[in-house]
Amino acid sequence: MRIGILGGTFNPPHLGHLVCAQEAYLQLGLDRVMLIPARTPPHKPVEDEPGAEHRYELCRCAIGGDDRFRVSDHEIKRSGPSYTVDTLVQLNSRAPNSELFLIVGGDVAAGLPQWREPERVLSLATLAVAKRGGTARARVERALQTLQGGERVAFFQMPRIGISSTDIRRRVRAGEPITYLTPDAVANYIERHGLYQGGGAA
Repeated sequence: MRIGILGGTFNPPHLGHLVCAQEAYLQLGLDRVMLIPARTPPHKPVEDEPGAEHRYELCRCAIGGDDRFRVSDHEIKRSGPSYTVDTLVQLNSRAPNSELFLIVGGDVAAGLPQWREPERVLSLATLAVAKRGGTARARVERALQTLQGGERVAFFQMPRIGISSTDIRRRVRAGEPITYLTPDAVANYIERHGLYQGGGAA
């Protein structure tokens, strides 16, 4: 089975995340894409953190009944920083016959040499890089050529979608609508639990 791994804080998940998952699924011939929200990102704190469990539930709301996608609690359940290499080791041990594809944007891919155990990451998964405006393919390839396994990369086309979780949180705080930026189920969950309104999670 060919499984795509899309990690992140998903704070909250939005249509850009889902389009990225869909395009990787289609263009790379994947059988499934797993969204894996991080409990504790290793490099920066989660802004306006509503709680990892809320972010996990928001991802579940986002995918709805789409059979192409799943949400995993691998990192939510694991204590300590959410290092990608640890997640890939865990997934590989649970499904040793599956082929893993780590879905990232070009800017993230170009920074892979600074990750924890980047060569082990590349030994455990094919790097699936979304091509969109910003980071050029040549820059990504230059960064990866310094790593053993750096040739294990697959590029796929991603339409430019100018939606960000940061802007969605700002709009919620300002009382502005987030309709059409994120699935209705996500917007309803945010409203129901009073997330991102400046007073903490309910």
